[in-house]
Amino acid sequence: MADNENRNQHRQRVLKGAAILTGINNSEVRCTVRNMHANGAELKVSIDARVPDEFLLYVPVDGIGYKAVVRWRREDRIGVEFTGTEPKPNWHYG
Repeated sequence: MADNENRNQHRQRVLKGAAILTGINNSEVRCTVRNMHANGAELKVSIDARVPDEFLLYVPVDGIGYKAVVRWRREDRIGVEFTGTEPKPNWHYG
């Protein structure tokens, strides 16, 4: 992450397991939430993961599905903005 990156809010450092739910054939990509605030988060994903520009980020420990839009990508990191929430999809086992 660039030191000179501008943010409106400070992100709380966290380490939470999560799943990127794409809805395409009910698929998911496992990830780790590295830092987070009410409007967004930084995710760590596998370097070869295929992550769409919009998805539902389900964080089991929070019990919330965050509607997410990708704002930046760098190697195995993705910055997302939250655009809303919704319940965990019934097809997701977690």
